[in-house]
Amino acid sequence: MSNRGPGPERVSPQQQLTADYMRTAGHRSNVHGLVEIDVTDARERIRDIEENTGTDLSFTAFVVSCLATAIEEQPQVNRYHDWRGRIHEFDDVDVNVLVEREVAGERIGVPHVVRAANRRTVRSIHDEIRRAQADSSAHSDAGIAKLARRLPGFVRRQIWRLPQLFPSRWKDLAGTVAVTSVGMFGTGSGWAISPTNYTLQLTVGGIGTKPRFVDGELQSRELLSLTVTFDHDILDGGQAARFVQRLGELLEAGTGLDAPFEE
Repeated sequence: MSNRGPGPERVSPQQQLTADYMRTAGHRSNVHGLVEIDVTDARERIRDIEENTGTDLSFTAFVVSCLATAIEEQPQVNRYHDWRGRIHEFDDVDVNVLVEREVAGERIGVPHVVRAANRRTVRSIHDEIRRAQADSSAHSDAGIAKLARRLPGFVRRQIWRLPQLFPSRWKDLAGTVAVTSVGMFGTGSGWAISPTNYTLQLTVGGIGTKPRFVDGELQSRELLSLTVTFDHDILDGGQAARFVQRLGELLEAGTGLDAPFEE
């Protein structure tokens, strides 16, 4: 009995890069925290902004802004150790985000680094993300991915070790922290867990409606599922817990959403 068909497909370069990255990141001392953040007030403010100004504000931009503010207050989160045991702590919070873009007729997540997000407004970050999404001249071969694609496998895999070898070079190519969004590819609440090559990564999950007591009254609230992944070799549990608490406070307060958003 013969097995006829079109033959096996080749693994795409993007899949090869992802596999190399995950293999390297899996060797780090990643610890994951699964938290729920009440974003009811923030989401209401975002809806008000759209109604009043016509701006469909990027929720990712809001998260990036709050993340950068929290790191500005606790800069030890924005550090790496190199191969000689030296500490590299960066002043700029360069956030690697996945933006959804159409590539070869398919919508995929493409990395984009928002530079110095700790010195940017939510609107400024929003505008940059929207430009990156709409940039039809750009493609997925950018930054570190463009470099990696040109190299053989055994060399390519060494690129993903840059955070431990040359942190400043990693910052230049891929930023200092990462934000990825599961909600980009689906709906509903829930968390995702992934290894990362960064000292800190946020994985933005879904938003679900659940009952909660607020000032002694049971209310329906919008709760964001957020996974906070950090490198335990660099941050201890106390530092991570304090950071997560502060990040939650900023998100719940809708920090940065009171600025003008007119076109």
